[in-house]
Amino acid sequence: MPASRLLPAYRPIRKPRPAPADFEDPSLPPRDPLRWLKLATTIVEQASRERPADTLLRQHLRDAGRLSNEDAAQTSQAVFAYFRWLGWLDTTLKLESQIRSALEFTAKYAANPKSFRDADLLARTLPPWVNDAVPVSAAWLRTIQAEPTLWLRVKPGRLQALAQVLGHNRTCPLPDALAYFGEEDLFRRPEFHAGEFEIQDVASQAVGMVCGAKPGETWWDACAGEGGKTLHLSVQMQGKGMIWASDRAEWRLKKLKLRTARAQCFNYRAAQWEGGAKLPTKTRFDGVLLDAPCTGLGTWQRNPHARWTATPEDARELAAVQKQLLHHAAPAVKPGGKLIYSVCTLTRAETEEVAAAFQAAHPEFTPLPLPNPFQTHKPAQAQHCLWPQGTGGGGMFIASWRRTEQVEVTPPTAAPLSPQ
Repeated sequence: MPASRLLPAYRPIRKPRPAPADFEDPSLPPRDPLRWLKLATTIVEQASRERPADTLLRQHLRDAGRLSNEDAAQTSQAVFAYFRWLGWLDTTLKLESQIRSALEFTAKYAANPKSFRDADLLARTLPPWVNDAVPVSAAWLRTIQAEPTLWLRVKPGRLQALAQVLGHNRTCPLPDALAYFGEEDLFRRPEFHAGEFEIQDVASQAVGMVCGAKPGETWWDACAGEGGKTLHLSVQMQGKGMIWASDRAEWRLKKLKLRTARAQCFNYRAAQWEGGAKLPTKTRFDGVLLDAPCTGLGTWQRNPHARWTATPEDARELAAVQKQLLHHAAPAVKPGGKLIYSVCTLTRAETEEVAAAFQAAHPEFTPLPLPNPFQTHKPAQAQHCLWPQGTGGGGMFIASWRRTEQVEVTPPTAAPLSPQ
């Protein structure tokens, strides 16, 4: 499986605060007023399935030398606007003209979303295969055509104080979630380096809330990546108990180590896990979180390039991987323990069909109804499909089970796990 199919942890590109229009830094060379457009055009030309646009954008902004704040901001907006409105563009025009058109669509949509008809959104926003894989709605498309919100997960008890310090924000139903609308580079804030908040999408925060880890428990974050959900579990556990964090990629675990140090998270152990039957530890856990690799349809608002690189074959192949990961992780759950499956995608093949296949193959697990963090007033359910128009952030599917007894299970027939 190509590594491009496994989306990297999201590191937001914040638009730097532009300098005043009448300010000219004498230490910089004379500003080319179209530098941002030339740079955006280069990035769009180079972007491909193997070279995602968001990765290329970071590389080019890093390597562009003394790029002004204004140029960096305009470049970022132009690249994402192009892929967000790609289905609406006249491809007979030069690429620079297409990018300008995409920016015009962005401004028009921000000013008056109702000027875009539902029928046009349904016909032009996504590749055709998605209609067969996902219950597409105009509400979803209207949400992902807007620019995304940057969400913070704030240290418990610090929400109001941080909101006052940062400004440009609003809260949401999740107790520690804060939406930030300012232009500041939050990675430079002293509060970030002091571990008072993490950059984490609100849908990802919902996964941690569904887990409901408690102090003194043992948990396994089986596909931990760079550790966003590991940190959330640790906060829930108040630093008491133990978390095993595993991933197939050693470089992700190295980044996890840096993040946990900054966040002062010490109740964890990191270990590589290839996703097979050989587990990183013989420990049996109170809870196992499997946040599996997926096609990432739930991230298409903030990562519009991925709309045009994902394929239906990806969904089928990843569904097979997800089923095997669940099967291999299941024995690590102790009787009475929880198994939480989450994916930041919305295809039927990777969500309800994977959950149904696991349930059929594992009678030792029973569905565990848990509250929807965004709708706590409604009855608990064992499966939650969280759509961006309902979260204010990304999309996510979550399924939960409880292990009731020890049962020997015959391994399912499935394709072998492919390397990342």
